[in-house]
Amino acid sequence: MKYFIFFISVLVGVPALAQFEISGKVLQKDTKEAMIGATVFVVELKRGVTADLEGAYKITGIPRGNYTLQVSTVSMKTNRQKISVSASQTLDFEMENDALMIEEVVVTGTMKEMSKLDSPVPVDILTPKFLMKNPTPSIFDALQNVNGVRPQLNCNICSTGDIHINGLEGPYTMVLIDGMPIVSSLSTVYGLSGIPNSLIERVEVVKGPASTLYGSEAVGGLINIITKNPEKAPLVSADVFSTSWKELSADIGIRFNTSGASALAGINYYGFNTPTDKNGDGFTDLTIQKRISLFNKWNFKRNLGRQASIAARLFYEDRWGGEMSWTTKNRGKDDLYGESIYTKRFELIGSYQLPVKDKVVFQYSYNYHDQNSYYGTTPYMAHQQVAFGQFIYDKTFGKHSILAGTPFRFTLYDDNTPATAEDDGLKNKPDKIALPGMFVQDEWEINRHHKILTGLRYDYNSVHGSIFTPRFSYKLASDQNLDVVRLNIGRGYRVVNLFTEDHAALTGSRKVEITESLKPEQSWNANLNYVRKLILNKGFIGIDATAFYTHFTNQILPDYTSDPNKIIYSNLNGYAVSKGISLNLDFMFDSGLKILTGATLMDVSKVENGVKSRQLLTERITGTWTVSYDIPRTGLSLDYTGNLSGPMLLPLLSEDDPRPEYSPTWSVQNIQLTKKFKTGLEIYGGVKNLLNFSPANNIPFLIARANDPFDKNVKFDAQGQVMATVDNPYRLTFDPSYVYASQQGIRGFLGLRYSLK
Repeated sequence: MKYFIFFISVLVGVPALAQFEISGKVLQKDTKEAMIGATVFVVELKRGVTADLEGAYKITGIPRGNYTLQVSTVSMKTNRQKISVSASQTLDFEMENDALMIEEVVVTGTMKEMSKLDSPVPVDILTPKFLMKNPTPSIFDALQNVNGVRPQLNCNICSTGDIHINGLEGPYTMVLIDGMPIVSSLSTVYGLSGIPNSLIERVEVVKGPASTLYGSEAVGGLINIITKNPEKAPLVSADVFSTSWKELSADIGIRFNTSGASALAGINYYGFNTPTDKNGDGFTDLTIQKRISLFNKWNFKRNLGRQASIAARLFYEDRWGGEMSWTTKNRGKDDLYGESIYTKRFELIGSYQLPVKDKVVFQYSYNYHDQNSYYGTTPYMAHQQVAFGQFIYDKTFGKHSILAGTPFRFTLYDDNTPATAEDDGLKNKPDKIALPGMFVQDEWEINRHHKILTGLRYDYNSVHGSIFTPRFSYKLASDQNLDVVRLNIGRGYRVVNLFTEDHAALTGSRKVEITESLKPEQSWNANLNYVRKLILNKGFIGIDATAFYTHFTNQILPDYTSDPNKIIYSNLNGYAVSKGISLNLDFMFDSGLKILTGATLMDVSKVENGVKSRQLLTERITGTWTVSYDIPRTGLSLDYTGNLSGPMLLPLLSEDDPRPEYSPTWSVQNIQLTKKFKTGLEIYGGVKNLLNFSPANNIPFLIARANDPFDKNVKFDAQGQVMATVDNPYRLTFDPSYVYASQQGIRGFLGLRYSLK
């Protein structure tokens, strides 16, 4: 009897102990391309395998039962499927692109749309979702959390600023809107603060040489602001927030259609009208600002899918900073010090694809910028007009993709400074510069692993003559672009517009001295980029590392140290170098936790007359981080963002100046909680500058001689040097150029965001 029972138990138990296998392929849904390296994971068993070169996988030893199969790979939506296993079976998976994980399409590196991973030029992408993690009233402020990119304030009073990329100052970075060079030299200082985030589809950042395609000014890199496509934009969008400092930012966008076109209209307003002096120096900590921007973009429907679009923007700003009791009645007078800037600006951008067999597109832009300003008693009245147009020819021949263009730019600039004067200032002579050119680029895809891009651009500057800017790029990639190596080398050439780019030449009481006829700057730039994607069972890790090197000749740097009463400009008698390494780490987990962190270590220095020295306002190390967590089934998300900067060399006025020669290591950190509703409404709020950092902390003063802004009580000796007196023991003059960060301390914010598709 016992043998019979044993026999029956074996018959029953063997099927229960049986093990099976699941096999199949993982393919890309649209192209049916094998998803090499995709992970197929059995959740309950905590076991998985990786797809091979054909996209095939096989998991063996699976007991009978019910399981969840999870398939994941870079840039694709995670695919989960419930299965019941009672026998071996074949199961294929098709993967769809996930735009939320990695934004695929970029245009900036090569001037044509392509996958970010396929581009031979490394491009960083900032999406609206990224910008919302730390709400700001302009793109200038939003860039503070991008590794290797730092908004730099250059004046404690008027809050002028520029964008540094890898330690290079703002004028070395070209700023584009929809691929057009719309932010001209005159608007470099104030123009970036007037671009509303609500109209941005994405921001593409190229760190390195881009002069071949975009012009000689793209020495250190470029920032391309891509505006929303009217056909895909929300029907209605709004974003309004305010801070405990009584700032107000409002963005409203509306999409509408006609029989032959779709359009997007937007309005942006930013206002801050509460003079604040928390450091007690008698001057405003934050510039008073009122600005409004109107935007309208049209996409036209044409035969055969040809493209045509036009966009326009009107911008007005009134800003001032200075002594707390200053009013417009004191503008230009020497009783109270103030810096007052009125800015009016108009921009036009468009493109039209010609009705010919091959793809030929005409792109054009125009901008008018007018500035009416006083820096104390110093007037600066300037206006600039820039007209730009180019034909682009795009053709593929086998494995070669040819891009050729014929750009032409005309610039008219006029002001009341020596920049546009002749005969010792007796005559006014506006600058008129014509810049015709041509470029050609060949992108050669040797095979799926190797790609080479070569390019050459020729421009003729009507003042400085011929300009050649060559370019070379090489990309080596593994299957599915899991490992990518990119090498980029290029030349840069830049004509300096002194007074339009460096408003330190106007603010304060220092005299400007130009010791020679300034020659155009020239540079060679190279960077080596490595990208690696590591697939995890429940997410992935992205590694992005870059080594960069830029060598300048004829560089023009302001000299604040030779004479404390002057800013001296001349071509460098030697060379300057910007070099370093940067690392970005991107962690994304299925749990809803996402971490993006990065650091850049660099050395920005100059060698003059055989002596190496560090450049002013350049840091050795910077870091950024963004930590986000979506709380499941609540509609809540938490964002913690921050940046860190190492010490910078700062301009002192004399050997007796009591202020530190270097800034401290400093950090600005922010936290935000967002609640999303199914109706499209979002409520968000949080705290900015959690550590309450201010550059005025723990130093005697920021603005030198704030009590005597017109130097009425400063004594000078026969050589023009400042003398020490009881009232002025440190031998100082009024100067607001000792600055490296905003004086805004900790503040709360609360906002509403709405989107109707």
